[in-house]
Order: sequence, then C-alpha cells, then structure tokens
Amino acid sequence: MTAPVRGKNDGRIGARANLRHIGALVRRNTLQIRYQPFAMFDALAMPIVFALLFTYVFGGAMTGGNRSEYVNYFIPGLMAMGGLNIAMSIGSGVNDDFNKGVMDRFRTLPIARSSVLIAKLVVECGRMLLSTLVLLIMGFIMGFELETGPLELLAAVALAVLFGSSLTWIFMLLGMSLPTPQAVSGMGFLVIMPLQFGSSIFAPTATMPDWLRSFTEYNPLSRLADAARALTSGHGAIAEPVTVTLSWTVAITVLVAPLAVRKFRNKTT
Repeated sequence: MTAPVRGKNDGRIGARANLRHIGALVRRNTLQIRYQPFAMFDALAMPIVFALLFTYVFGGAMTGGNRSEYVNYFIPGLMAMGGLNIAMSIGSGVNDDFNKGVMDRFRTLPIARSSVLIAKLVVECGRMLLSTLVLLIMGFIMGFELETGPLELLAAVALAVLFGSSLTWIFMLLGMSLPTPQAVSGMGFLVIMPLQFGSSIFAPTATMPDWLRSFTEYNPLSRLADAARALTSGHGAIAEPVTVTLSWTVAITVLVAPLAVRKFRNKTT
C-alpha cells in the first residue's frame, strides 16, 4: 500500500465543497449496493429472522404462552439491536476497501479525509432506517401494537438510528485497525454478543443474577431498548433512558470519530 498523498487543500476544504464531495461519495456507495444487492441482506432479512425466531421459539416460554405480549416487548428492543448489527458490517467493508486499494485512491484526491467516512456513515444510516421499517412492518403483521402515536414512534426510530450511527464510528475504526475482514467480523462478534444478550432487549433483567443485572444497567443497549418501549407503549419513564442514550451517542461520537478520521489519514498498510 502506498502512503496517502497530501494535497495542498487537505484540511482546508470549504463547507460547500465538502458537502458536494460527501454527496458524490454517498452516490458511489449507494450504487455499489445497487450492483451488489446481497449487501442489503443484513438490513432486510435479519429483522424478519430475529422477529420470527425469538417470538415463536422463546416468546411463548417467556410470557406463559402469550406471544402477543412478547411481541410488544421485543420489537422495540430489536430496534435497539438493529443498528449494532448493521454497524458491524461496515467494519469489514472498510477493511476490504483498504485491502483492494480503494481507500488509497480516495486519499490521493483533493477532498477532506472525513468526507469518505461521513459518506459511509450516511449510507449506513439509510440502511438502518430501511431495516427498522422492515422490522416495524413485520412487527405489525405479528401483532405489535403502537399505544402512543406516530411522533413517538418516529422519535424511537430516530433515537435508534442516532445511536447506531455512533457505533458505526467504532466499527470503521476497527476496520482500519485490524488486518483482515475476518478479523473485524470476529472482533465484532465478541463485542456485540455481550452487549446484545447482557441487556433488556430479549428479556426483562429482573431474573438475571446480580452481577449481570449490574452490567445491564450500564449497557447502553438496555437504555435504548427501554426508551423505545416507553416511546411506543406510553408506559415507564421516557426522559431518563432517552437522555442516557443521547449521552452515550454524543460521547462515543466525540471520542471515536476523530480517532477514525486520524486513522484513515495515517493508515499506510
């Protein structure tokens, strides 16, 4: 791999030009999905698979046979998990782009280094929105009941996508830090499994052992799932889990995004 070429305008790209570059890169990434439709498999198929699997395999046991009750509990929780699964896939994609030399080509262009990663972030947020839409359609088919209104539902979706966007920065950084796409997938699996199952996404935490329940209380996915349930059901506190989720989102983005951009600028192998 060759070292990135520093142009005269590097770091001094105007806001309008930067937006134009991001738009062009978003179009490139979107066309890439168009010609590789299997790249949408995780966004379109996984919500359906998870909804059916957990509702009809575990839902009856968890609610004494009342699967409709579990659907209303699980679907908002699955909204919290969707962004994590999609964010993980971008890490492997970034790593593959570097291995193929695509990123080196981008770094020779007179564009802001952050625009390449921001464009990927925009496309991933679009995939998260589409995945959430598929999930909600499946949920309504299975009997999910919205007890509040469309504005509260939109707020829950927006919160899930915002938090998912912050996780995207983490996995882009992993994609640039690990040697192969397989390593990124393996590391991602080790990260997401404890976060997913050590949370309130699939089941209430009241029956968990004390040490695990303590972990779930600090797990941001639990707070996001609780916020989504409160916004869609109208029951439970809303302000506290929403505030905690937004705080996690801002903290992760502020801490990790600059590291990802710096890694992108300086990566040579």
